[in-house]
Amino acid sequence: MFTLYLHGRLRTTRADLEAFLARARPVYEEPGGIRTRLQWSLDDPAVFVEIMEYADRATYDADQLRVEQDPAMRALLTEWRTHLDGAPRVVAYVEADLGRGSAGGPAS
Repeated sequence: MFTLYLHGRLRTTRADLEAFLARARPVYEEPGGIRTRLQWSLDDPAVFVEIMEYADRATYDADQLRVEQDPAMRALLTEWRTHLDGAPRVVAYVEADLGRGSAGGPAS
């Protein structure tokens, strides 16, 4: 599994971001093999992390291409940024195989 963590701070309200993501989630997940989640900080009510989980490397790569080329995705990302107070911090991870076979990430 490949996971993107999009860390951000709100410019708008929690309700605004949650409403946007409820509307955007079907588009984000439409290709299949993608799951979108949202978590709020326990320490700061304006801080969140949006989590995008991809079934495999091919799904992740295809979605990155979609983000770059699909006008609907680009419009959603532009709208998403209106909810942010500053640039998001984006971190990508690949799940460790822990003896189950290769996850498709770099060897350690």
